[in-house]
Amino acid sequence: MLETSARLLALLSLLQARRDWPGQTLADRLEVSPRTVRRDVDRLRELGYPVQATRGPEGGYRLDAGSELPPLLFDDDQAVAVAVALQTATMSVQGVEEAALRALATVRQVMPARLRHRVDALRVTRVPKSTWREGDIDAEDLLTIGAAVRAHEVLRFDYAGRREMAEGPGEQRPPRRAEPHSLVTWGGRWYLVGYDLDRADWRTYRVDRMSPRTPNGPRFAPRQLPAADVAAFVAEKFERHDPWPWRGTAILHAPAAAANDWIRGQGVVEDAGPDRCRVTAGSWSWTGLAAWFGMFGVEFELVGPPELRAAGAELAARFSRATAG
Repeated sequence: MLETSARLLALLSLLQARRDWPGQTLADRLEVSPRTVRRDVDRLRELGYPVQATRGPEGGYRLDAGSELPPLLFDDDQAVAVAVALQTATMSVQGVEEAALRALATVRQVMPARLRHRVDALRVTRVPKSTWREGDIDAEDLLTIGAAVRAHEVLRFDYAGRREMAEGPGEQRPPRRAEPHSLVTWGGRWYLVGYDLDRADWRTYRVDRMSPRTPNGPRFAPRQLPAADVAAFVAEKFERHDPWPWRGTAILHAPAAAANDWIRGQGVVEDAGPDRCRVTAGSWSWTGLAAWFGMFGVEFELVGPPELRAAGAELAARFSRATAG
């Protein structure tokens, strides 16, 4: 029984590591027969894991999304990253405090001692009125806006602009209507980039000033941004002049909220998934920018331009020579 349980955990860990696994490859990795792999897959299904069989010359298995959240397996780095992210989650998004603390307690309880000591050594103190960020946002609002972005649905919302913030509540105004394009962070704040249907122009909206209305409007065909990409649009919107001679982009393997806390307005952060974000920033040199992207302690990919990727390769070779002896 103990051997079977250990093998099930090993199988689950492999299925979480990549999308598709040929059946024979799993059997080789677990040092069992393909028939045993099939039986173990059936056991995982009985436990609530949505393991699907894949077709092909070899046949295989895939761990898909299910209707419930079964237990997950994390490696050491993933476990520490989750714990750190949960501690910082409440700093910019309201409404997740209790859930984040409960999740942190759950993760910490099952951590081995060597990881628990690392996490316990980190104590994050929230400073409500920081000099680089204003305006917390509601988690439900953020999810609503993000869903409209993904579904390409017109977003209806009340918006407290500068005039409303200065004058206070006044007469009821009709809701704003916009075709949402992207959620980004800049200078420690969350923004929505969208096409304002009433003003027939591209705008940026501070998410902490938005109050979405439901239901959303009709679906729309996405428009072409009046810039090379979202990062360029936001940078042009908020920077009167660019102090850096070179700008580049990288994908950080970290949630956008976490990267926003690290970067603190030094670049444009775009959400690229639950554990990835796209960051665009500037520097005085390509090698300096490549080194900056590598300082956050997570895996990353240098997107471009080509000069940035070449600088990253040069820097990697330089570090390799520096540590060869």
